[in-house]
Amino acid sequence: MAEKYLLKDKVSIVTGAGAGIGRATAEEFAKEGAKVMIAELREERGIRAAKEIAEVTGAEVRACCTDVRDEAQIIRCIEATVEAFGRVDILINNASKIEMCPVLEMSTELYEEIMRNNATSMVMFSREAARQMVKQGGGGSMVFLSSIHASLSEPNCSAYTAAKGAIEAYGRTLATELAPHKIRVNMIQPGATYTELTTPMYTESVKRALFERVTMKEIAKAEWIARGIVFLASDESRYMTGETLVMDGGYRMDGSLPNASYWEA
Repeated sequence: MAEKYLLKDKVSIVTGAGAGIGRATAEEFAKEGAKVMIAELREERGIRAAKEIAEVTGAEVRACCTDVRDEAQIIRCIEATVEAFGRVDILINNASKIEMCPVLEMSTELYEEIMRNNATSMVMFSREAARQMVKQGGGGSMVFLSSIHASLSEPNCSAYTAAKGAIEAYGRTLATELAPHKIRVNMIQPGATYTELTTPMYTESVKRALFERVTMKEIAKAEWIARGIVFLASDESRYMTGETLVMDGGYRMDGSLPNASYWEA
């Protein structure tokens, strides 16, 4: 029996795919038969990731130096993808930025910078990708990388959590507008995940605190989250749109009080 590829010959753009969840997603897409355009701010890192993924998987993988905060560069990336592969079927809005700052100390400039990196960028990229998908016909799929902090408060991360909440609200509306064109839009909320950026943050004290809440007592690997993105991007989720997939090891659903008892002995 012939091997089944979930994304065979689909053309995808993955933003921020030089490292972390984006890199893992680009590699999983390539393994599933997709043609991949890596949209990465750091040109050398994007080119290196494309080369390495292509060597491992044998897939067609290209890189386009793209600042997702810049509308002109977004348009150029989509044009480069169409020039290279003929169309755009899938957009993974992954690139983001987190910066911690208490509300009372946060400047308007910092707030606007974080919103532009995390929310405005995704609005612009999805709009331009949607225009291309509608123009070419045949439907499409978009996945927005959100965070469990779109649903939970995270002290000192007000702008980041606001941005993640905003993209989920925007994504639901976009899903409604694009449904007549057979273009699906879904979001994914990763929990704690090992990446190049976060691994140094997961000290023993942080892991102890996390595991009081994360019922599976693990921190995710980036490729675990990437498999969820493959699901949302592929026809395996063909009847899902405007939804958010939570992959957090049980972090959000655990309402217990660690090491406490309602009835003392």
